[in-house]
Amino acid sequence: MIIRVQTTEGTKRVEIKPTESTKQLYDKAHDVFGLTTFNFSIYLDRNRKEEIVSSARKTISVAKVKHGDMVYLFMVGAKLTTTEESVPTESANEVKPESIPEDGDKKQVVSHIKSQVKEDDVDIILAKEDAKIKRKADSTMCHHNSQSMCVHCTALDPWDEGYLKDNKIKHISFHSYLRKLTSGIDKGKYVSLIEESCKIDPNCRDHPPWPKGICSKCQPSAITLNRQPYRHVDNVMFENKHIVERFLNYWRITGHQRIGFLYGKYTVFKDVPLGIQTVVTAIYEPPQEGSRDHVKLLPDPKKPIVDEVAQGLGLTCVAWIFTDLVPLDASAGTVKKNRGGDAHLLSANEVITAAHLQNMHPNPSQKSPTGYYGSKFATVIVTGDKENQVHMEGYQVSNQSMVLVRDGCLVPTRDAPELAYVRESSTKQYVPDVFFKEKDEYGNVVTRLGRPLPVDYLLLDVPVSTPVEPLFTFAHNTEAFPVANRLVEGHLQDFSALSKYLNHFTNNQFLEAVSDFHLLVFIATMDIMPMREYLKPLLTAVSSRDHNAALDWRKSEQWATVEQLVSASGGDSMATSGMADGAMGALGGGVAGGSGASSWNCVHCTFVNATASENCEMCNLPHH
Repeated sequence: MIIRVQTTEGTKRVEIKPTESTKQLYDKAHDVFGLTTFNFSIYLDRNRKEEIVSSARKTISVAKVKHGDMVYLFMVGAKLTTTEESVPTESANEVKPESIPEDGDKKQVVSHIKSQVKEDDVDIILAKEDAKIKRKADSTMCHHNSQSMCVHCTALDPWDEGYLKDNKIKHISFHSYLRKLTSGIDKGKYVSLIEESCKIDPNCRDHPPWPKGICSKCQPSAITLNRQPYRHVDNVMFENKHIVERFLNYWRITGHQRIGFLYGKYTVFKDVPLGIQTVVTAIYEPPQEGSRDHVKLLPDPKKPIVDEVAQGLGLTCVAWIFTDLVPLDASAGTVKKNRGGDAHLLSANEVITAAHLQNMHPNPSQKSPTGYYGSKFATVIVTGDKENQVHMEGYQVSNQSMVLVRDGCLVPTRDAPELAYVRESSTKQYVPDVFFKEKDEYGNVVTRLGRPLPVDYLLLDVPVSTPVEPLFTFAHNTEAFPVANRLVEGHLQDFSALSKYLNHFTNNQFLEAVSDFHLLVFIATMDIMPMREYLKPLLTAVSSRDHNAALDWRKSEQWATVEQLVSASGGDSMATSGMADGAMGALGGGVAGGSGASSWNCVHCTFVNATASENCEMCNLPHH
């Protein structure tokens, strides 16, 4: 039978048998409201006169609770206990523990978190959009006046299967999914996007911690994987082909695979009802080790500065990209087709990495108790197609796979890249059973345990495109500034490269010169002359394409010092031609004294050493 449980935060339905105990009613109310404590009581009446006492012996029928009854749940002054998972820790919208009220139940904490979460601009726009798909009257089927509608011309819901099939849309958009959830009689009043969990509830005090004990209250439920019907982004679009070509140049020069992080914006995507498009404007390449067969990411202490530069430009990290390219015919420029068909689309390692990155970039949502649900972060692969041409494929992994990776339950198999494996419980970690459904050799749907698990079950494909008319957030200059972390001759970022780059521009072209994401990151991360705290006006000028503001920033004392350092590194450029009087004095005379016979420029960091030492005073690398 169904019992309605009402609290100050709303009403939930609990399914229970008349023969079950009142203790089980408490357990189910605890779970359905997602409470972190059992410091509450349930009453038959709103005035708290007839309490339903929690008892393992007293049944629901004895407690005089009938099908359809409303019971009332009240907290008993519970003290808040925050757990590590209560609030996401890697997000621009992070809610610090100290900002959460000291008193109150979990539902009160949820309300406080949600009030502080700011949804992305595109979500705010789409939430106000009319979701209906308008249709014109059919001249052959519609036999009514212009003021009327019939089944042949009435507006369709954005999740209409016929419309999606006719327009070859494989997955509905996330906002269409939300509209579908809220399309019922109650208008989604009780809709709450709650992510599953694979972890034991740490607040249970009925037994010793795992592995010594576990009970039905704290034990996570088994998970049955479902193919996710929606995706958080519906298209990834690179503003122009030059962005990807610049990224692929490293592979063309070295033959080594490469990884990059994509920076851009989220916009409304008109080709899918209530859709979202990721627009990519730049690719940042982090420190990494690569070869012809693999690539490994290394720690990147500069990543927060890169994100800060991007934020100053109105951009955010929206996806990651990696290559899987094996040459087939160098003269024809063809590559092998390694994915799709009988091969895997993504390997288990790649799926786990994608899920990890999606967890690091959660999607803010007001309909989630935690304030976050899923992720807009996407995965792009550059590989060979069936014509052996270089092309791009896009994916997201499902929210369920994000949960499995977040809770440390999913690992790759040793010999089969297309298979992942759900860990077995150990003394260190309890892992619930994870099931998936597939057809056997007879066409029957069977349920299998995820040991192993085909990773294709966790994937959502996302189309990747470039516009017919290219877009340019940054200037497309004939001479490009070197890309970071490319340890290849001629591709190193240093003052010599800066001097050579600036030499291609006149004084009046300063905005065009600095409208390069890689250059801006280099300026922000320079060790010899910290510029990070002075960049905000320049980033604003670049993002707004304000020529005069850029020229004003160029006159700053900090940039004059950089120009002096560039000049001292041996380069004559537009940087030196426009120096302000007295800029040399900003260096304290150090560079001027470096022109003697005993001084030398370090070829590694470009520092001007004033003495004839064997090692550089700045980076401690040898003279030659």
